[in-house]
Amino acid sequence: MSLQEKLDAFKADFEGNKAPRHAVEIMHRATAALIASGQAERALKAGAVAPVFTLMEADDGPIASSDLLARGPLVLSFYRGVWCPYCNIELGALQEAWPQIEAMGARLVSISPQSLANGRKAKRDKQVTFPMLSDPNGDVANAFGLRFRLPDDLIDLYRSFGVDLPTINEDASWTLPMPARFVIGQDGVIAYAEVSPDYTRRPDPADSIAVLRRLRGSVAA
Repeated sequence: MSLQEKLDAFKADFEGNKAPRHAVEIMHRATAALIASGQAERALKAGAVAPVFTLMEADDGPIASSDLLARGPLVLSFYRGVWCPYCNIELGALQEAWPQIEAMGARLVSISPQSLANGRKAKRDKQVTFPMLSDPNGDVANAFGLRFRLPDDLIDLYRSFGVDLPTINEDASWTLPMPARFVIGQDGVIAYAEVSPDYTRRPDPADSIAVLRRLRGSVAA
């Protein structure tokens, strides 16, 4: 089953059997508004130079993008946090793909605005072995063009679900990154970019692996 098939199955069960209708309507309305805003089209695209960053990892301290790129191409996965079931499904798919990514000489890291403690929880719960970086205040997500503020009715809904982002992220702004995947070549140029204003849709890890294969072929040539 592909990543998107897993996400679709979860969505069908959640929206059809578990979530109240008014909650589904609020979430759909927020997603539609974010899509209509055009922010995803303004995010960084293939051909742009990726912002450099240094972020803290859940277990291993500071990690710099320059150090990662010195070792090979870099796959970046921006996700919302440990509280998001769609993100957790995606983390599981990336963990399955990680050995193949690593075998191609590339690095994989995930980036979210959640606190380091919640990053550790995500690593433990999903048995993740690749680095999970904390992006305080969403500064790196903002540099990639991904950071946005949730609408007020969605904030109220999340609070009713017990999703307290100011506590989870240690940031009172109620902002999140749009889920996104980037593949960055060792020259620092983005070779692949997929931004998902609809958080229930995510690119398959196979797409990133195909880009890595192409990058490796261009280096060999």
